[in-house]
Amino acid sequence: MTTADHADPASVVTPVDHRTEVAAETARFVAAVKDADLATAVPGCPGWTLADLVKHTGSVQRWFSALLRARIQEPPRTREVNLRLPGQEDGYADWLAESATVAADAFAATDPDLPMWAWGVDQHARFWARRMLFETLLHRADAELALGLRPVIDRSVAVDGIDEFLVNLPFATSFAPKVADLRGPDRTIRFRTTDGDDAWLVRLRPDGFGPDTSRPAADTADATVRGTAADLLLLVYGRLPYDAEALAHEGDEHLLDHWFANSAF
Repeated sequence: MTTADHADPASVVTPVDHRTEVAAETARFVAAVKDADLATAVPGCPGWTLADLVKHTGSVQRWFSALLRARIQEPPRTREVNLRLPGQEDGYADWLAESATVAADAFAATDPDLPMWAWGVDQHARFWARRMLFETLLHRADAELALGLRPVIDRSVAVDGIDEFLVNLPFATSFAPKVADLRGPDRTIRFRTTDGDDAWLVRLRPDGFGPDTSRPAADTADATVRGTAADLLLLVYGRLPYDAEALAHEGDEHLLDHWFANSAF
């Protein structure tokens, strides 16, 4: 699904340690909101404030940690977990930092290769660490954007995040129902990095969609979007429009409109 240009060291994708990166991303998130006004609106999550964003991210980390500790083998029947949320919002930043510690403890106690139920492709404990990383990273970026800051995202992490999103998106209909409308008469969209040679080809079929690994991702597509890995990651998550100045696109704009109207995660 991806190709890598090994001639330029800056473009090489290095393996991502998802567990370590959860801690790093949480620390960046905490640093951004520590002294911020938590009533600040978050454009990336309409209707939410920074307080809502922090609460959501910490809650997800603690819930995923509970799933790991339980070694779940079937879909959970409840999302209830003891959040230990502070009574006052001025304690939220420290609580989020503590959530990463809860996650680290769950990671340390769980073999990443342990078979577990997951809603996506990878039915192992490592799915939850990878998913937690990108949930945390995305909302760290949301917080920084809300505060007028430009998020800095490591290229290798961004490439891994694009891959994680596109691989798992076909399985997200239980909480993102519009994904079921991603259908098409054999139409393809290509996402390609400009700070490396990574590319993904997604095919829309009458019965569904998904990454197409049968063809080189660099082959001709009906529509293509190009940008840095970081900007493409923000694009697929709906934080940048495909016609943003930081991106370039070509081909069938109706196809792109259809994709982005229904791929919200």
